[in-house]
Amino acid sequence: MQVRHQSIKSRLRFLTALALAPCLAGCFVSPGGGSSEGGPSGSRLRVALAFPPAENLSPYGADATLLSRLGVTEGLTALDANGAAAPALARSWRREDDRTWRFTLREATFQDGTDVTPAAVAAALTHATKAEPEPAALAGVTLDAKADGERGIRITTQKPDPVLPMRLAGPSLAILAPKAYEKKGNPTPVGTATGPFEITEVNGGGSATLDRYDDYWDGLAHATGIDVRFVKDGTARANAVRTGDVDIAEAIPVAQAAALDQETLKEAGTTRTTSLQLNTESGPFEDPQLRAAARTAIAPSVLVKGVFEGYADPGAGLFGPAVTWAESKRVTPAGRAEPARPDGTSITLATYDNRPELPEVAQVVQQQLRKARFTVKLEVREYSRLESDALAGQFDAFIGARNSLLDTGDPVGVLGSDYTCDGGYNLARLCDEKTDRAVAEAVGTDGTGERQDAAMAAEAAILGTDAVVPLAHQRIIVGVSTKVRGVLLDPYERTLVGTGTRR
Repeated sequence: MQVRHQSIKSRLRFLTALALAPCLAGCFVSPGGGSSEGGPSGSRLRVALAFPPAENLSPYGADATLLSRLGVTEGLTALDANGAAAPALARSWRREDDRTWRFTLREATFQDGTDVTPAAVAAALTHATKAEPEPAALAGVTLDAKADGERGIRITTQKPDPVLPMRLAGPSLAILAPKAYEKKGNPTPVGTATGPFEITEVNGGGSATLDRYDDYWDGLAHATGIDVRFVKDGTARANAVRTGDVDIAEAIPVAQAAALDQETLKEAGTTRTTSLQLNTESGPFEDPQLRAAARTAIAPSVLVKGVFEGYADPGAGLFGPAVTWAESKRVTPAGRAEPARPDGTSITLATYDNRPELPEVAQVVQQQLRKARFTVKLEVREYSRLESDALAGQFDAFIGARNSLLDTGDPVGVLGSDYTCDGGYNLARLCDEKTDRAVAEAVGTDGTGERQDAAMAAEAAILGTDAVVPLAHQRIIVGVSTKVRGVLLDPYERTLVGTGTRR
């Protein structure tokens, strides 16, 4: 698909912005913290991403993060460096009662030239509530959004939701123009989003072209556009940085990290955890004793040392060291089943190769399970060809890397989406009454410390089922040209390129 347009209004604003650039220097700060001081540079950025669009750029699934990382989409709020809700399309908000919040919108326009109005925002959120499967950020939450005056949005939840402002920062709750929802099926973000960059061309799963959106509410981006290549091979991404073919390459394999110049290697902590998910609904791991046998067979420290080469920490739970409060509040799982003897039990273990360390992790896990006397068949595919089968429970075991705070920034959010009966990303197919009760209690808990305590109690309930075995807590490794400044690395992995990213 290809879309190219620019209104007269956009051109006039662009020329005006250029004329005023010297006097506005330093006045704008991007949502990701990059300042547009000095005005736009005019250079395009070349970016290599590991994952091609898996769902036709639907904002409701895995592609939502791709869109936010490229600066295409935004929500009412964003997350700051401490994980708290920060202004985005909403400049302020207040809680009116236990179930009602009022958000005040800033002046902004969609990339199709229409204004961001309360009616448009309410309609976008309403569409998200009706999406199937539901966006992960809305797991366990029912909300109603209505326009309130010229700039207000009033959102009412069925039950008290103390973290609603954080929830609305989720990439899957991006606000799109009414035009995005005109056709049946999932909405399109092409030319309908609000971010500093606009998708103008997508060539299947191979590449995409983005141009700077000149009417962006937070000022002109330095880069005039982004040329994106989707390169699933991690070695190829690293080589592209070395040779200067790309400016930024995400998810550099740990095996390639040592080969990059230190000046081009960027590392940061992340809330991403690599885990082994066991299918509790059908197959051998429906038996909790066999799940316990699999857990006891795994040695995470071996994975960290051998596969991740130190760019990770051994799996301690669903939340790792980047969630700074988790370790001190962790609860020991209780009621675990006694391990059974596998005696050659046959299982199919699956993973994907977009993250190059995962097939290596899977091979080591396969060896460890075989040593425990499981018979293990390993299946590796590209993620977009694997996700639907994994969610449908077609495999006995699945190894994936999941950012535990990606969807909502709230520790409870991932627990509801991944490990409850109604969870939309429940790879373990877990449906456990004790777990659902613990997660529901955490959902309804107010107060930061109290909610963290409830989240860790729910984590213990989940780990007690042995539906998931945490393997490693990962770190971000990104290749960045020495000519590039302002790349946005955050532990939630929602941002990569912003208004201040430049070459």
